[in-house]
Amino acid sequence: MNLFQLYFQLGIQHILDIHGYDHILFVLALCAVFIPRDWRKIIILITAFTIGHSLTLALATFRVVNVNSNLIEFLIPVTIAITALITLLKPKPLNGRSIPINYFLALFFGLIHGLGFSNYLKSLLGKEASIWQPLLAFNLGLELGQLVIVGIFLLLTSILVGLAGVKRREWTLIISAFVFGISLMLMLDTKFW
Repeated sequence: MNLFQLYFQLGIQHILDIHGYDHILFVLALCAVFIPRDWRKIIILITAFTIGHSLTLALATFRVVNVNSNLIEFLIPVTIAITALITLLKPKPLNGRSIPINYFLALFFGLIHGLGFSNYLKSLLGKEASIWQPLLAFNLGLELGQLVIVGIFLLLTSILVGLAGVKRREWTLIISAFVFGISLMLMLDTKFW
């Protein structure tokens, strides 16, 4: 296995790791208002998150940014809770040409999430002569992993909303409330207190 493949797989594993379910929750909170026909909007949303995540991951890896890890571990569930709460308050995507707030949340909160994994990645990349290729591979793997999560979520959404007759608004509220509740528990469990 070459270096690119190794870090690509690490990126996929990072997002799909059940022990790091905070990223999965965030992706669900972002996508809760969408259904399968909104796939273009979802790809933009997930890519915005990856861009934010990648930017701070790179800055932290190059030691340009250094933030207290306990603070970041607290802020990650805060970002999840805010995103889920906004979806609870407005459980429908905007119509027309306006840009949904979720795009801005994905990009901005992706910056915070990127800092959450930076210490581990710094320790891995510290052994590499050039970190550009592994950093790119990791972020591409992260993007693919997020798209897998979204694909599973959209499949479940199409089964429940499209076939089983669950109302779209109810499905969005259930997912958002579930994510909001878990994110509150994660905030309470952090060492930041």
